[in-house]
Amino acid sequence: MARNSNENATIEFNRIVAGTKIHGEIETKGDIRIDGIIIGSLNIEGKLVLGSTGEIEGEITCRNAEVMGKIEGEIKVSELLSLKSTSSIKGDIITNKISIEPGASISGTINMDRLQNTTLSKLGPPNVNIEQESSK
Repeated sequence: MARNSNENATIEFNRIVAGTKIHGEIETKGDIRIDGIIIGSLNIEGKLVLGSTGEIEGEITCRNAEVMGKIEGEIKVSELLSLKSTSSIKGDIITNKISIEPGASISGTINMDRLQNTTLSKLGPPNVNIEQESSK
């Protein structure tokens, strides 16, 4: 059975290659891979892939991100942020899920959305009373 290409529109993939330097604001509904240098803000509805030669200075908002390069500024990721061993982030991280490989460098705070409304006394396995556990 043949697929109708009009039914599933493909999301475009953008690429900024090494040796390219951009000042300004970037917005895309698709995915983007950056191996060059960006100074400005990025608003990405898809996935950001920052290659090992890539650098971003500014605010980033995206759905998913895989970082191998350098970021200086705040990054907001609505789903998964994956920091590879070569990554370096100087700035605050706001994300739902995070994966950090040994060797990754972070200088800033990490705020995970689902923990914002949870008090420290409620952390831990479900149905465990912390007060009872500490009195044993």
